[in-house]
Amino acid sequence: MNALLDHPVLVLNRFWQPVQTCSVRRALHLLCVGHARVVQTEGDEKFQTHDLESWIEHSGRSDGPEFIHTVRLAMLVPSIMVLGLYEKIPRLEVKFTRRNVFLRDQFTCQYCARALPEVQLNLDHVIPRQKGGRTTWENIVTSCIRCNTRKANKLPAEADMHPLKKPVAPRWKPLFGLRENGLADAKWAHFIDPDSGSIRLSA
Repeated sequence: MNALLDHPVLVLNRFWQPVQTCSVRRALHLLCVGHARVVQTEGDEKFQTHDLESWIEHSGRSDGPEFIHTVRLAMLVPSIMVLGLYEKIPRLEVKFTRRNVFLRDQFTCQYCARALPEVQLNLDHVIPRQKGGRTTWENIVTSCIRCNTRKANKLPAEADMHPLKKPVAPRWKPLFGLRENGLADAKWAHFIDPDSGSIRLSA
């Protein structure tokens, strides 16, 4: 059950624009205190929203695969929440981590262009630290171990090794890292890759 409570839920602002993801645990808290409603993602009333009481009622009529069970009831795990008052799209930054650099570079060595498993990849300072290079998005690229060893502490011109793409900080998106980890829900597609003709909003 703990794994289910940690599953990601897409959060929309009151204009139905994706602003972040949160855990099922956090989503249920928002639902219980009345700060958000669950967006129904199936059936004839798709995109209808539910407060806590109506979501419990809907769960009783659903045969969905993922339920949270308590002593008194079983509640369907929400996939999408819409906030009642929040209307902004926050400017969030992607946390600088080893794995997020790999995700930005699509697990591809920026010197030899080989896509490799994570265990065969390393991080390289384009401008070496010994020569004033900093550990930032703009100076770190994904490299395979062979290229990393070959470049060593040389400048790109000295090693004749230049990154395929200029390293920059990735733009934050609600799905950053989730798609690659297989955690993104296919039900989110209406909001992440919207087809305006297929979306019907409810009051």
